[in-house]
Amino acid sequence: MSEDDSSTHSPESHEKRRSWLDRISSALSGEPSSREDLVELLRDAQSDGLIAADTLRMMEGAIAVSDLTVGDVMIPRSQMVALPANAKFLDLMKLVVESGHSRFPVHGEDKDEILGILLAKDLLRGVVADNGPGTIHELLRPAVLIPESKRLDVLLREFRQSRNHMAIVIDEHGGVAGLLTIEDVLEQIVGDIDDEHDEAENPDALIAAQADGQYVVDALTPIDDFNERFGADFDDDEYDTIGGLVTAAIGHLPEAGEELTLGRFVFRVASADARRVHAFHVGVLGAD
Repeated sequence: MSEDDSSTHSPESHEKRRSWLDRISSALSGEPSSREDLVELLRDAQSDGLIAADTLRMMEGAIAVSDLTVGDVMIPRSQMVALPANAKFLDLMKLVVESGHSRFPVHGEDKDEILGILLAKDLLRGVVADNGPGTIHELLRPAVLIPESKRLDVLLREFRQSRNHMAIVIDEHGGVAGLLTIEDVLEQIVGDIDDEHDEAENPDALIAAQADGQYVVDALTPIDDFNERFGADFDDDEYDTIGGLVTAAIGHLPEAGEELTLGRFVFRVASADARRVHAFHVGVLGAD
């Protein structure tokens, strides 16, 4: 047995482990009963080396989920990728391929009229099948509609029971406020789940100056912060973030490389995935 193994199985180590287990058992049995005390015990366990840091983060995330609502974490309407029901199959295929997503809300002439959910695999089968469906309506699956106030832990349980992976969020007036997927809920517990469409983000700052005089601006930068940094006067009555403002002005979920000029600012999408823009390259017109 190595020296490290001997240390791991020492009487002191066993005593520490038993002491911590006694404390966590006491917490779960109601003494103490507060969530804060439970989190503190879990952090003590991580400090003592009884659980890994990643495990602690997931356990804290699982506890925090019960305090969150759908409105706290949903993909807002301005960043949704929705498909028009009257589009041709070929046009729909292009939109699906460009987005890289697998599930899409399908709407009528009014974007608040959600007709159902289209799975990319269903669309593909419909396109290649002999004597396939004549319209997209035949491929739609029922849409799950939920209020913004719904608790996230309740939704996760319903996702698991129904095997649905997407829900449409409805606001108090009955309009579409956004959408939420099971991945969005799970990310609150385990952290970001990157896929092949996700690009690395700069975690250091929401607004970072570059050597060429431009800036990298995180799409989640509050409009107030952007205005303060650049002396701008963008209105934040309808949108809270630069990403929401620019996406709405473009009129669709933009891809990397797309550009838009707003006032004296040129926004070029630096990174985006199938659900939202992540960052912009921003140039200031007239700047030295």
